[in-house]
Amino acid sequence: MVDSVAIFQQIGVDPYGIEAMAPKTLNVNLLLKDQSCKIANIIKQEMLSIGGDAAVARGSVACSIASTDVLIMGTLKQITVLIKKIEKQPFGLTIIAADISEILKNSRQHQYFLKTSKREIVLGVKTIVMGILNVTPDSFSDGGLFCNSKTAVDRAVQMIDEGVDIIDIGGESSRPGAKPVDAKIELERVIPIIEKLVKKTKIPISIDTTKSKVARQALAAGAEIVNDISALNGDKKMAGTVRDAGAALILMHMRGNPQSMQKNNLVYDDVMGEIISNLKTSSEKALSAGIGKKCLIIDPGIGFGKTVEDNYKIIKNLSELRGLGFPIMIGTSRKSFIGKVTCGEPHERNEGTAATVAAAILNGVQIVRVHDVAAMKKVCAVTDAIVNA
Repeated sequence: MVDSVAIFQQIGVDPYGIEAMAPKTLNVNLLLKDQSCKIANIIKQEMLSIGGDAAVARGSVACSIASTDVLIMGTLKQITVLIKKIEKQPFGLTIIAADISEILKNSRQHQYFLKTSKREIVLGVKTIVMGILNVTPDSFSDGGLFCNSKTAVDRAVQMIDEGVDIIDIGGESSRPGAKPVDAKIELERVIPIIEKLVKKTKIPISIDTTKSKVARQALAAGAEIVNDISALNGDKKMAGTVRDAGAALILMHMRGNPQSMQKNNLVYDDVMGEIISNLKTSSEKALSAGIGKKCLIIDPGIGFGKTVEDNYKIIKNLSELRGLGFPIMIGTSRKSFIGKVTCGEPHERNEGTAATVAAAILNGVQIVRVHDVAAMKKVCAVTDAIVNA
């Protein structure tokens, strides 16, 4: 859309003409899952009538099947016309029209304002780098390196010097097969670090936990973001804790839990479809609990209950998540799916991590969660320059 507008301006097209023609240059593909033949046939006919199309199963025309997926294909202009044509029709088409309209609006959003308990952060102007600070003995990449207060704080200060935008502190490993940690132990690991850091810096601090008790005390100590890999499915009190503190909340997709996620059935009918559906459910739960929309971030959960192929597919198709209307964070740093391609131990996966960070930014991510802040800040700067060229 932006490039076509620039070309229109070079040509000297009237501003009114630019506004009318720009939507004709953007092609849109929308997949509606499991629709009745009645709905599928109406959508197909309406799209054909305006020069677009819709793909449906062979038996849908004769209604010899119960339902079909529908792939709507057209320009932004044609999809906008379709919405008008079906928004007052029966059979649930009014709801479908509203959903499509919301997806289109969300997909065109490039800038967000993230509200925490202490500030508002602009997302979308430049990529935000979240630095990982694991104060655990068993994290997959840096377990045991920052277990005492001094080394942890020193590492945080180093990340600040390297230009980190957010520091994410975790006291429980979430690597595949990691054993659960009692809240008391988790608190003993993270609270002293947070208390010392808030005296040294104004950089936002995130607490990586699934426990409301840990989140509550971390927020009271000075954290302002909760990174919940269970997406509110691990602790029923988490939503209320975040709401009451006015904190920001990161919702991540995961099948199962760290103990079981890579042992469960990893076969997806539609990996992006499941991620979008689950994150939509979790975000609705958060909103219903009173957490503001500006407080939410979504994360597709790279490596959490996915195959190597799934992880690469997710990075390639990250732009599909934009339809949910929330800023997107991704954590690929040093993970095993990179090692499957490049080989080497976690600390030898920096180049592979850089490739995934660049690809994620090009596909619409606003926040990257990384171990190597200095190197990834440079990767982000160059990729941002490409995006904004």
